[in-house]
Amino acid sequence: MNNFSCILCVKIIFVKYGPLFTNVIFSVIMSFMLDIKFIKENPDIIKEAARKKHSNFKVEELLEAEGDRVFLIKEVDDMRAKQNGMNAKISGTSDMKERNDFIYEMKLLKDELQKKETRLEEVMKKWRSLMVQVPNVPDMSVPDGESDADNKEIKVWGEVTKFDFTPKNHFDLLMDLDMADLERGTKVSGFRGYFLKNDGFMLSMAIWQFCLDLLVKKGYSPLLAPALVKKEPFYGTGYLPQGEEDLYKTQDADYLAGTAEVGTMGFYMDETLPKELLPKKFVSFSPCFRREAGSHGKDTKGLIRLHEFYKVEQVILCEASHEESVKFHEEIRENSEEIMQKLGIPYRVVINCGGDLGQGQVKKYDIEAWVPGENKYRETHSISYFHDFQTRRLNTRYKDTDGKVKFAHSLNGTALATPRALVALVENFQNKDGSITIPEVLRPYMGGRSAIERPNK
Repeated sequence: MNNFSCILCVKIIFVKYGPLFTNVIFSVIMSFMLDIKFIKENPDIIKEAARKKHSNFKVEELLEAEGDRVFLIKEVDDMRAKQNGMNAKISGTSDMKERNDFIYEMKLLKDELQKKETRLEEVMKKWRSLMVQVPNVPDMSVPDGESDADNKEIKVWGEVTKFDFTPKNHFDLLMDLDMADLERGTKVSGFRGYFLKNDGFMLSMAIWQFCLDLLVKKGYSPLLAPALVKKEPFYGTGYLPQGEEDLYKTQDADYLAGTAEVGTMGFYMDETLPKELLPKKFVSFSPCFRREAGSHGKDTKGLIRLHEFYKVEQVILCEASHEESVKFHEEIRENSEEIMQKLGIPYRVVINCGGDLGQGQVKKYDIEAWVPGENKYRETHSISYFHDFQTRRLNTRYKDTDGKVKFAHSLNGTALATPRALVALVENFQNKDGSITIPEVLRPYMGGRSAIERPNK
C-alpha cells in the first residue's frame, strides 16, 4: 500500500468510526509534516494538499531540486575530501616533480570544486524557495471548495436583529453621534483613513479591556506585541513570501504586521523550551497594518476594510500532538464565541474550505458577525492551527520528558478586532432615537453608562 492509499484508508476509518479513533493515526502522519524526508516519501500527500488548497505548488519541481541538492552535496563533499588528501600528498613528498604534479592536479580540482559549489549555491537557492511554498496538509474535516463562498456553516448564535424603525448603517450612526471622523481621517492619513473620537474611541478601549480581562482570567499572558517586525517572523508564520503585496515595508526592509500573531510567534524564535512550560498561552494586542491589495473599490465607505486597525489576538504554543492542537483550537474558538455572546452580537461559525485556507493552516474557523446595514454576516474572527508548520520555520522547539527535542505546535485566533467590531456592535444596538445601547459587559469600562446618546442631549 502506498502512502496516499494510507491517507485514503484513514479517511475511510474517520467516516466510519469518528474522529476520536483517527486522532492517533492522524497525529503520527502529521508528525513529520513539511520535513523534506516526509515530502520525499509522501509526494502524493503534498500533491493532494496543493489540490485541496488550490495552490499552484508543484511537488515534482521540489523533488527535482532535492535530487540535484543531494547529488551536488555529495559531489562537493567528495571533492573536498579529495582536496584534503591532495594537500596531504603535497606536504608529504620531497620530490619536486611529484610535488608540482600534485599542485597542478590540486589547481584543476580547485577550479572544478568552485564550479560545483557555485552550482550547489544556485540549486540551494531554488530548493529553499520551493520549500517555503510547500502547503501544509489540511485536516480531514476541511471541506472542498475554491473560495469563502464554499465555507461550511456549522453554527448560528442569536437571532438576526429586527427593528421597528428604519435602521442606520454604522457610518451614519458614528457620524451622528460624533464618534468618528472619516473625512478628516482621509485628509490626514489618505484613502481609508479615519479618526475614532469621543465615545468611538472610548468604546474601542472598552472592547480591548473587556477581551484582555476575560482572557487573562482564563490563564492567557497579556502581551503588547510589536507591529514593526523583521522579515524572519513573517517567513516563519507564512505571511512571506506569498503575502508580500499586502504588507507595508519600511526603507530598512522590515515590515508592518497585519496581526499580533507575527510578533508573538517570534517571541520564542530560535529557542528550546522545557516541556513543563507548555502550553504557552498569550493574549496579544497590537496595532495592525494591511495594504488591502486587490481590494480596490471594495468597502470604501465606513470601517470594514482599513489600512490601520487594532487587534486582540490569542496565540498558543503546545506540544507536538494532533490531539492537543485540536483541543486548543476548540478552546480559542469557544473563547471567541464567548466574547461575542457576552457582547450580544449575533454571529455564525463556518469551517473554511480548502481554497480559503492559507498555506500553513491545517484547519480554520471564521466567526462572522451579523451586520444589519448590509443584511448579511461579515467575518470578524479567524481561528487556525498549524501543527509545526510555523515553529519548524521559526525553530521554536521544546525538550520532551524523554529528552528528545521537538518542534512545538502553534495556534492563533482573533479575540476581537477594532474598529470592525464597532460596525456590528453599533448597528445591532442602535435605537429609534438614534442612541446606541452599550452592552452590559462594557458598561464598567464606560463609566457605568448604559447608552451613547446624541451630543446635544
